[in-house]
Amino acid sequence: MSKKRILVISQYFYPEQFRINDICAEWVKRGYDVTVVTGYPNYPKGEYYKGYGWFKRTKQRWKGVKIIRIFLLSRGHGAVRLALNYLSFVVSGFVWAFTTKIKADYVFTFEVSPMTQALLGVWYSKRRKIPNYLYVQDLWPENVETVTGIHSPLVIKPIRRMVDHIYKNCDIIFATSESFVKEIRKRLRVNKDRVRYLPQYAEEFYKPVEKRSVPEIPDDDSFKVIFTGNIGQAQGLDILPRAAQLLKNENVKFIIVGDGREKDNFLGQIEKYGVKDMFVMIDRQPAERMPEMLCSCDVAFLSFADNKLWRMTVPAKLQSYMACGMPIIASANGETKSIIEQAACGVCSELGDAKALAESIIKMRESDIEKMSENSTTYFFDNYEKKKVMDKIDIFFK
Repeated sequence: MSKKRILVISQYFYPEQFRINDICAEWVKRGYDVTVVTGYPNYPKGEYYKGYGWFKRTKQRWKGVKIIRIFLLSRGHGAVRLALNYLSFVVSGFVWAFTTKIKADYVFTFEVSPMTQALLGVWYSKRRKIPNYLYVQDLWPENVETVTGIHSPLVIKPIRRMVDHIYKNCDIIFATSESFVKEIRKRLRVNKDRVRYLPQYAEEFYKPVEKRSVPEIPDDDSFKVIFTGNIGQAQGLDILPRAAQLLKNENVKFIIVGDGREKDNFLGQIEKYGVKDMFVMIDRQPAERMPEMLCSCDVAFLSFADNKLWRMTVPAKLQSYMACGMPIIASANGETKSIIEQAACGVCSELGDAKALAESIIKMRESDIEKMSENSTTYFFDNYEKKKVMDKIDIFFK
């Protein structure tokens, strides 16, 4: 019997660090023939990775996955350049979808912003008359309004029509939170049950490791709060320098591992509040290093900017933190808060409330964080373990 062929559409792929990398590698292990259509890697800094760029390394193999890179303008800096980045992938994808000779049995689009990339899956699946699956990580047009601040009907209505068109032409729509499922179902006129909840998992290398010193992190007796990942507008990290100012007389350090478009602004906030000595900034690291960095600290932190959309969002780092058995401090409401409280693995404070966050950190320092650590791991294996999540997708590839 020949292998089932999965065509994956994802604007971001290896060496960029997104979970779709691991999903594709797992499909190869499960016996599928996997081809990924993606762009030139440039996330999160907005600059092409070394060795990549205009028409360089357009075809690759990685862990058995065939990679096809179509033209993509780098993100650069500023809203106009970002819009051109989104547009370039769609234009390149339109040409590719209607000219490629590659055949597949299924299309699977991994949708983090921009949603526009899902058009490639629609075009290709219609041409080949095959099932089209969509995995929604970012809700549009809500994400556009939240991130850009644009609410004009002249902009939002066309985006909404595009999203409706994409949803209409998907056989199954997976969504990363129960709240997303409800919102998407509201948009559908028929077959609402084709929207399915599919939580994110953490790669298998995310697991508790023995606490040990890491060169980049001070080996002292401070209470260490670590954040890993993208430093962007959505993460709402501006709350940390404000909370740190309130904790200047406490032995607390904030370990920030990552990079992103808002990093310079974040560093400016640290300077503004006079808390530079309380922060350790570490550049983006390979994902495989995250467990040792997490487990060298006391608690892990996540937050959002204060917005309705983020209350419906469950960030991928929550699963990664839980898989490593990390107690969690969160400045979050909505579904993320509900999960942390249900798991009894941490403390949540109100979005944007620096005073409440500072109090939460003190509370965590005096709590039974070992018990929270155990709860975190238990909840992860009960709800987000990789095999369980992948098996749910597998049902639709038979």
